[in-house]
Amino acid sequence: MGKLKRKTIGSLLTIAMIAPAAVPAQALNTPPHTIQAQAHQKASTLKQVKRPEEAGFSSFGLKKVDKLIQDEIIQGFPGAALIVIKDGKIVKNEAYGYKKKYTGLALLERPEKMKRDTLFDLASNTKMYAANFALQRLVSEGKINLEDKIQTYIPEFRDQETDVIKGKNTLRIIDVLHHTAGFPPDPQYHNPNVSKNLFSQDRDLTIKMISRTPLTYQPGTKNIYSDVDYMLLGTIIEKVTGKQLDEYVEKHLYKPLGLKNTVFNPLLKGFKPKDAAATELMGNTRDGVIDFPNIRKYTLQGEVHDEKAFYSMGGVSGHAGLFSNTRDMAVLLQTMLNGGSYGNQQLFSQKTAKEFVQPSPMNPTYGLGWRLNGNESMEWMFGPYASDTAFGHTGWTGTVTILDPKYNLGIVLLTNKKHSPLADPASDSNTFQGDQFQTGKYGSVVTAVYEAMLKK
Repeated sequence: MGKLKRKTIGSLLTIAMIAPAAVPAQALNTPPHTIQAQAHQKASTLKQVKRPEEAGFSSFGLKKVDKLIQDEIIQGFPGAALIVIKDGKIVKNEAYGYKKKYTGLALLERPEKMKRDTLFDLASNTKMYAANFALQRLVSEGKINLEDKIQTYIPEFRDQETDVIKGKNTLRIIDVLHHTAGFPPDPQYHNPNVSKNLFSQDRDLTIKMISRTPLTYQPGTKNIYSDVDYMLLGTIIEKVTGKQLDEYVEKHLYKPLGLKNTVFNPLLKGFKPKDAAATELMGNTRDGVIDFPNIRKYTLQGEVHDEKAFYSMGGVSGHAGLFSNTRDMAVLLQTMLNGGSYGNQQLFSQKTAKEFVQPSPMNPTYGLGWRLNGNESMEWMFGPYASDTAFGHTGWTGTVTILDPKYNLGIVLLTNKKHSPLADPASDSNTFQGDQFQTGKYGSVVTAVYEAMLKK
C-alpha cells in the first residue's frame, strides 16, 4: 500500500453538520414511520476468513498483535479479547489471559481463562451501542428531532430560580449529544457524601434527580464529557418508546440482528457470573478506600461496575450497563459501517448514521456522542494510522471500539484491566495496575492492527 503515512492536523474532517429535518411535535403520537430503504441490495454480513491475507492483512503482522498482548499477560495484565473485521470479513477473533484472576485481593490458585465468547462490562461503550443506536433509529423514524428542546420530552427539565447557571430551558438534544450541555462529569448520585441533596439509590428518584442536577458551566461554551448527558438521553429514549431502555434495545435492535449476548443485567437474564469477565476486586471500594451506603465489597463478575448504573439506575442506564462479547460487538460495528443495515435488517438510515459522526463545530474530536479521530490529541485511542474518518468510543472498564470507514475496518478490544489491584491506593483511588499496561491504554494494540493491514 506504499509508505505508511502519519495523520496530520491539516487533514481534519471538514464536512459540515447535516441539519436534521423539522419534525412536528405530534409525530410523537403518530404510528412509527418506516425507515426508507437506502438500497435494495442486502447489506454486508460477517464471514470468517481462513487466512488474514484474504482480507488484506498480514498473518505475521497479526502475530505481533498477539505477542504484544500475550507478553503483557505474562507481566500481570488480567485479560482481553480482540476481534478485527474488514470488508465484512472476520480477520481475527482471539482471547487472551484470564477472565478472573482474583477473589478479593487474593490470587486464585486456578484463574479462569478468558474465552472468545466471554461477556464484558462495556462501561461507556453503552453510550454508543445502546443509547446512540436507539437514538439513531428514533431519529430515522422521525420520532425524535435533534433540534428539539429537552423540555419537549421531559417537561420538568427547566431552570430554577435558585440556579446559579441557567440554560436548561433552551437546551437541545444535539447539545447533550455534543457534551456541551453544562453538566458535571459525574455527580455520584449513589454517594450521599458527594451528591448531597441529589442522592438516590432508586431508579425512579434518580430520573428526577437528573433533571434537578445543576449546570456547572454555561451550555455551548465548551465540551465536557459527562455521564449525566447520557443518563438524560436514556430517559428521553424511554419516554419516546414507552419502554425501559434495556427492553427497547434488546427487542428492537439486538434481536433483529440475532444477538443473544448483548444485554443489560445479564445475571437476571440467564447468564452466570462465570460467563463474564470480572472487574474490580473488592466491589466499588477501591481496595477498601471508598465507602458509601450499600456498597459492594465482593469481586464483581456479571454485574455492571459503574456505580450510578448499578446503585442509582438498577443496572440500566444510557451511560453504562450494557454487556456484550466480541462477536456480537463485531455485528454492531458492521451495522454502523454499513450505514445502519446488516443483512436484511435496517436499524437506521444511512443519512442518520452519517449525521451522527460529523464533527462538532466546537471540537473536531466530538461527533454526536461518538469520539472522532479529529486531530492528533486522539492518537492515544486511534493510534497514528487511523484515517480522519475514523470514530469510536472507550469504556472505563477497559473497552475500546474503532470504526474506520476509509478502510471499511472495525476493531473491538475488550479488556478487564480493572480486575487488578490499585496502583497506589494511598494517593489515587482510580488508577489500577491494569491501567498501566499498553493493552489497557489501547493505542499500541490499535496501531499494531493497522500495521498488520498496511505494512505488508
